[in-house]
Amino acid sequence: MSMRRRATPDRGRGALRAGAGAAGVALVLGVAVAPAQAAEVAYATRCVPPAAAGLPPVDGTTEVEITAPATATVGDEVEVVWKFVRAASKNPDLIDLPANSVQPSGTLKAAGAQTAQVAMRGPRENPAIPKGGNMVLSDMKGTLKLTAPGEVTLTPDAYDINVMSTDTKCAPTQVVRPAATITVAAGDGTSTPTQTPDPTESASPTPTATPTASAGESDGTDTGGSGGGGDGQTDFTGKEVRVPYACKTPIGDKEATSPVQINAKKNGGSYDLTVQFKGSVMDSPADIPEDSVKPSMEVVLGGADTGTVHVEGPANAEAVKSGDPMTIPDLTGTYRPGASGESTLSPGVLTVKALGTTTTCTPTESAVSLTLDTTQQASGAAGGSAASGSGSAGGSSASGGGLADTGADDDGALQALGLVAGTAVLLGGAVFTFLPGRGRR
Repeated sequence: MSMRRRATPDRGRGALRAGAGAAGVALVLGVAVAPAQAAEVAYATRCVPPAAAGLPPVDGTTEVEITAPATATVGDEVEVVWKFVRAASKNPDLIDLPANSVQPSGTLKAAGAQTAQVAMRGPRENPAIPKGGNMVLSDMKGTLKLTAPGEVTLTPDAYDINVMSTDTKCAPTQVVRPAATITVAAGDGTSTPTQTPDPTESASPTPTATPTASAGESDGTDTGGSGGGGDGQTDFTGKEVRVPYACKTPIGDKEATSPVQINAKKNGGSYDLTVQFKGSVMDSPADIPEDSVKPSMEVVLGGADTGTVHVEGPANAEAVKSGDPMTIPDLTGTYRPGASGESTLSPGVLTVKALGTTTTCTPTESAVSLTLDTTQQASGAAGGSAASGSGSAGGSSASGGGLADTGADDDGALQALGLVAGTAVLLGGAVFTFLPGRGRR
């Protein structure tokens, strides 16, 4: 016989108030509240670093703890937590990873009464991780909508480790046993034994946690945004296109892809251009002095017009500390049409100069971002190039660059920035140390 202590009236009223508050939160969130269970499972794993890093795969053991409600009801949406007790790989002996630079995502398999793949994701939260140190990953969370009565098992599967826009992909190399089981009651409150799921009634697999491209991104196959010249319109918004680049850098040739958008504002017979790199902010891997990094690009004209238009961005006005966010600034210039008709504008060669080093990135595929109905102007761009500011058209007199990071973002944003004198070289997703008089390591 179990002994139970009788609650005092004050305690009883406190418990009722606490219960009512929890129930209210559950109703607002729409997530089922039930007694939680936590169980650990370990499995052999192979982790494959990004190809640009030049590192071999790592075989190790992943140990995770899965927390989920022990019981629930059909129709409930339950939250599942994936806690990394131990990751299968360590931080390679390349660089120290700054705090809040690592983000995990993965897939949890549901089976039994229903089948589904639950997308899991954790925040970009971690302590600073030294070279060769154990990888510290945040807890991942996901939700599962319960659709059938019976027992639903939860089994961890593959996961990705995103660091500075590069993904290390880890997958099981053995059959993984379930880490948790949810007993799901029917809608009338009764439970039924585990049953083989009917494929016509099973929940559709939820997409894995691979970051998706942001709204408005394009693969560059269409003609981009368009605008006329005679209807009074003055602002023209281009289409965001993903541009594949081949980059020549101080440490060799690399490839990268970046989302770019070209916008225009009519100014008399000319157009003020703004080129935007649409990747999200990333943390700087090293201290960068002020006025040391500055980007430029040659926008390629097509259609009725030919030639290029030089655009450039400002140098960094302030020093950027290691771990602080940094972005590619807007590149601006003036386009003076050299022909009348429908003219296209596409991202062209990007030049990056920083502290005496130069990185040049050339598009391997054309991607039209903006189409304009132009009217020929004297000394326009047709057959040649249109320079803007202090930079010369078609060249790379402007220097510098920056970093765009989608995160997860996907084939990753353009990363082609060379820094010397104790800073770092980030290129095509790989991170290297580059020191004068010393080899790369």
